[in-house]
Amino acid sequence: MTVTKRLPKMPSHAFHFLPFLFSVLLVISVTTPRAAASSRCAVDDGTYSTTPLVSFLQRLQSEALKTRGPNSFDPKLYVDLPLKKDLNLTEAAFWKLPRVNGIIPANYLHRFLEDYFGDAGEDLVYTEPEDFVPEPERFLPQVSNPKVRAWALEVHSLWKNLSRRVSDNVKNHPERHTLLPLPEPVIIPGSRFREVYYWDSYWIVRGLLVSKMYDTAKAIVNNLVWLVDSYGHVLNGARVYYANRSQPPLLSSMVMEICTRTGDLEFVRKSLPALIKEYAFWNSGIHKVTIQDLHGNKHSLSRYYARWNKPRPESATIDEEAASKFLNDSDKEAFFREVASTAETGWDFSSRWMSNSYDLSTLSTTSIIPVDLNTYLYKAELDIAFFAQKLGDSKTYKKFLEASNARQFAMRSIFWNAEMNQWLDYWIRSDDCEDVHQFDARNQNDRIFASNFIPIWNWGLTSGLGENSVIVERIYESFLKSGLLQPAGIATSLVNNGQQWDFPNGWSPLQHIIIQGLSNSRSKASYGLAQDIAVRWIRTNYAAYNTTGAMHEKYDVDGCGKVGGGGEYKPQTGFGWSNGVLLALLEQFGWPSDRDIECSS
Repeated sequence: MTVTKRLPKMPSHAFHFLPFLFSVLLVISVTTPRAAASSRCAVDDGTYSTTPLVSFLQRLQSEALKTRGPNSFDPKLYVDLPLKKDLNLTEAAFWKLPRVNGIIPANYLHRFLEDYFGDAGEDLVYTEPEDFVPEPERFLPQVSNPKVRAWALEVHSLWKNLSRRVSDNVKNHPERHTLLPLPEPVIIPGSRFREVYYWDSYWIVRGLLVSKMYDTAKAIVNNLVWLVDSYGHVLNGARVYYANRSQPPLLSSMVMEICTRTGDLEFVRKSLPALIKEYAFWNSGIHKVTIQDLHGNKHSLSRYYARWNKPRPESATIDEEAASKFLNDSDKEAFFREVASTAETGWDFSSRWMSNSYDLSTLSTTSIIPVDLNTYLYKAELDIAFFAQKLGDSKTYKKFLEASNARQFAMRSIFWNAEMNQWLDYWIRSDDCEDVHQFDARNQNDRIFASNFIPIWNWGLTSGLGENSVIVERIYESFLKSGLLQPAGIATSLVNNGQQWDFPNGWSPLQHIIIQGLSNSRSKASYGLAQDIAVRWIRTNYAAYNTTGAMHEKYDVDGCGKVGGGGEYKPQTGFGWSNGVLLALLEQFGWPSDRDIECSS
């Protein structure tokens, strides 16, 4: 299959340390055969092995689909079920169940589930956060509109609803649970997400800090540090079946936010070894990619790459169906790796990772060096350097400051496109199996995604272009012309293909990062735009809350008050990161008494 992409051609002088220009766009043909693009190159990926419990629950999931049918079927439910009895007894009873034409009758399956399993999620039990109060002292002092204030207090109260601790049963019988025995209380996102998730936790922490729940915020970080100590990285989520991948690395940012609010250097000291260990995970082995630019400079950048080549247990029936079009096992394994790697990005799923925007089987995530991942790692380098300096560790400070300078140079050389005034993901050719890849400007992906502007989170620092007012203005204008800004917020992409990380969905983390970047640019126009986007986002959250009585994981930015859709599961409520972003935006921008909160006509 041949997909035509429009990419910019870059002249040889484009990589000077000072601002630079690119030439005109040209049309090229990029051939990426299905999902097997990166699988042609032999990679020692250290693929994880599954556990006996997960293997059995995945089989149960498959059999339950046959019995119950696809309508309203959520495969994740079955791999979250805790066992009441040992696995060998449960398996023996399962194989004795009667089958009619290979299908377990519904009444027998129902009784089996009742006899041998607890309810999904019951191994996380409710716990009252010790630092929660109904209205914290000096809570959102700039929010004077009574409607908005009352609503903000309701959202603040949702931390109680989402607060859990791991039950003693998990610690006493870990072999009966896919849930991991996190040592401290947790905040879950909500709905089907019955466990801690990595990058969700950053915006949950941001919201908790607004709510003055500092101990709860620290507990979240301590749990993630426990995962790093146990597995070498923060898992996608706190389940055994998530051990094969991570998620966008924002642990250092959580520590930084807590440190900034509390000044607790002892907390920083305890967290720093885990931050350094996690950083090594993202900057070695399969995650590390080296590219040589046109001047001969070699740059190390990072990519997403799950250590998994089988169906994701939490979505196995879905993945198996999606892979049914592949004719041989090697192509299926390559596809499964791409699916799991896309889940590691947090953007599961999006046309951003596909060579054909409308065909999920063309996922090529492991062949893409992403702008946002390297932005997060650049910030991690700066954070770790800052912490090391505060703690008097000059050797670590110098090492990570140098690493941040190198990544800044790499991002400017590989991602920055001076014609578009955006940072673009870079695609590695499917047949390029060299240890060092040669840069080709035609491999920049010039399609429009919100991720093209994620580096403004660190603004001039990430770009290496400084806070030059001309550059700031160009990026500001580029964003305005991009088409991403919609009536209710920032769209994730311009492609409407039914995937949840595409148009018309907007997601809280992307809104917050770009709003923060615009507001920190020292440009009056950019700050005004940041405030405008915040107002749009807050209004749509409020309208949807009034209509549905809930906060949602995503919103349709095409109109105020519309809930997002698409993807492989039903839209979820709760919702951790939406709550956190709302509170953070209200803290930053406030809401005056004379500003209407209702959707504009």
